[in-house]
Amino acid sequence: MHRCFCPCLTVLLALTATSASRPSRAVEPAKPQVRAPQASAPAAAAVSHPKLDASLPYQAEKSNPVTYDVDFSVVVTPPYHAKQLKVWLPLPQSDVGQEVTEVKLSAFPLEVKPQINAEPEFGNRFAYLEFDHPEGAQIIRHQFKIRVWELHWNVKPANVIAVKTWPDSFSNDLKSDKSVVVDQRFEDLVHEIVPQSQGESLDLQQVFKWVNSTMKYDHDRASLQASSEHALLQKAGHCSDYHGFCAALGRAMHYPTRVTYGINPAPKNSPSHCKLEAFLPPYGWVSFDVSETQLLCAKIGQDKTLTDDKKTALIVAATERLAGGFRDNTWFLQTRGTDYELAPPASKRVNVVRTAYIEADGKPLADPDPADSTKREFSWMTVHKYTPDHPVKNPFKEPAMLTVKSP
Repeated sequence: MHRCFCPCLTVLLALTATSASRPSRAVEPAKPQVRAPQASAPAAAAVSHPKLDASLPYQAEKSNPVTYDVDFSVVVTPPYHAKQLKVWLPLPQSDVGQEVTEVKLSAFPLEVKPQINAEPEFGNRFAYLEFDHPEGAQIIRHQFKIRVWELHWNVKPANVIAVKTWPDSFSNDLKSDKSVVVDQRFEDLVHEIVPQSQGESLDLQQVFKWVNSTMKYDHDRASLQASSEHALLQKAGHCSDYHGFCAALGRAMHYPTRVTYGINPAPKNSPSHCKLEAFLPPYGWVSFDVSETQLLCAKIGQDKTLTDDKKTALIVAATERLAGGFRDNTWFLQTRGTDYELAPPASKRVNVVRTAYIEADGKPLADPDPADSTKREFSWMTVHKYTPDHPVKNPFKEPAMLTVKSP
């Protein structure tokens, strides 16, 4: 088994050990309820009946808004003499963490009017365009403004409420699917990682620690499909493999989890990036970026300009930010969930939609991976430009942006 050293791991282990303020109990076999102890008396008294609803808006604290002027295009080269080209383009929606305005959609050179539809399982919205006998490349252009906030949940493990039975609205976030596969292999593994439950928040932190110690971030070995099986077998991949794997292990413990895909509005070969969300009552859906935290900790550990004490302090800050739940203002949400039917239906269900889903004559056109340096041919590609209303830095790339607590 490949082991990927990350300085976050020792810190995370120490934090999860000292954070456990409630008695633990042995992990139970799989059954339709969360294996977690009851909340402490003060927390239970404060929120004895948290709202359990998969459609609950984010409950995070908002700060540091940035407005981006987005110009996003998909350039498709359909096969020679294709009879029909179908394009599904995900549309970001307004919610607590982002506001979308001034939307404009167009196609060139064929002028095709998009249909706007929402798929029923997760509520993701898509612009659907159908081209009849396209000759040569077709461009689908999406222009809009989006205001994005940093979101902080400040999760305290002792305040997370245990749930015995989750309502039906969480069924998609608890089941095994084509991407987030949950079977006996994952049940067995999670019993090894979390031999005794300390509650949902601390159990997930143990999963993050194990994933960081075991997986290697490697674009050349990525599934691009949020595949928990790929991660289990390869012990490598990129953000979708990390977070599909974490989602599977969370579901194996009967905690609702989901993969969320969005865009980093910055110059990149591929602008797509995904995160993990888990439902932690009373905090609701909480966002975690396990892969980017691993990369940030590695960057800190390799920085020769930092003293050992400074490295430790920064790694503690990065680890605590991950555990507390954080979503940056250099990312906006486009889709939630995995393994769903598009609207209108495509030739098959999709595992995820990163930037677009495209078919020619009923056959999918391969999802491009411009991060693959060996790739020379693409059937389609994104062209994108993002203009923020003020200078902004990615907090997962800048260690100096971390909040270091005083000794």
